[in-house]
Amino acid sequence: MDAQGRRQGPPVTVLVIGANGYLGSHVTRQLVAAGEDVRVMVRAGANTVGIDDLQVTRYEGDIWDNDTLRAAMTGADVVYYCVVDTRGWLRDPSPLFRTNVEGTRNVLDVAVAPEIASGLKKFVFTSSYATVGRKRGFVSTEDDIADERTLPPYVRSRVQAEKLVLQYARERGLPAVAMCVSTTYGGTDWGRTPHGAIIAGAAFGKLPFVMSGIELEAVDVNDAARALILAADKGRPGERYLISDKMISNADVARIAADEAGVPPPAKSLSLPVTYALATMGTIKGRLRGSDEHMSLASLRLMRAEAPVDCTKARAELGWEPRPVEDAVRDAARFWVGLRKARRAEKSKG
Repeated sequence: MDAQGRRQGPPVTVLVIGANGYLGSHVTRQLVAAGEDVRVMVRAGANTVGIDDLQVTRYEGDIWDNDTLRAAMTGADVVYYCVVDTRGWLRDPSPLFRTNVEGTRNVLDVAVAPEIASGLKKFVFTSSYATVGRKRGFVSTEDDIADERTLPPYVRSRVQAEKLVLQYARERGLPAVAMCVSTTYGGTDWGRTPHGAIIAGAAFGKLPFVMSGIELEAVDVNDAARALILAADKGRPGERYLISDKMISNADVARIAADEAGVPPPAKSLSLPVTYALATMGTIKGRLRGSDEHMSLASLRLMRAEAPVDCTKARAELGWEPRPVEDAVRDAARFWVGLRKARRAEKSKG
């Protein structure tokens, strides 16, 4: 497979579980473009607009539907697992552990069944860069282990899921690799991810403020998808690979998006003390109303836990090289502006 993710040789049969998601849909699209025999597995009623135009074999079911899992996996050379519950703001984190940990365990148990494992060459698991031990002032690598005792529930669920995958690789022979992907930016964000919504707000000139002191490791979603595909060919079973371009601030993301859309950037910047005050208010509101507030102390602490990571391993072993994430932010801004224009044109016809 070359650095663009194009594999040399006859097509192989691949399965993308969670193909309707943001990263999963881009993995699926690249696999179809490469001429592979692509199967997808999606939940009943899922928004599949990101893959509806692709020629794929579709299986409908969730990660607890063992009959569908077995049918979809049987005969697959590679499985890409792109299912994750990212709702880190939930007051009750039990759904996170059910999907991210126990759901993953269920899929792994199906994958190691003899009739499936005998033909499976690689299980590519979508993990998170948050599973790597990070500390302000230091650059982290795959060798840094996160201390679960200090982590918020969402990150704990991701750490436990990744540990489970690597345990199956060690103890049960699953040819699995864990891809520790950072925040993904780019176009065709049909599900309107939380970070995509920020770009949309900036591109529409409706983002009232940015939060100073907030930086995230980020990567172009197309580059992240290409890394997963490269890992299917070159990744070493039992290993994890950090996938990111660089740290980028919340303010820079908003500024780049606004500039690409030709609108003024947000005029206000909230200081950290003000941001913490708003997060505290969101937390109190959630407790009083019994609601899940996106802006809370838990979500802010998650954002403030950022520190840079080193992706040398992915570059060296996978032959992966990302483009500047700023270009992905521009792609996203153009997508949102174009989508709004298309919807307005459609509405005017009606």
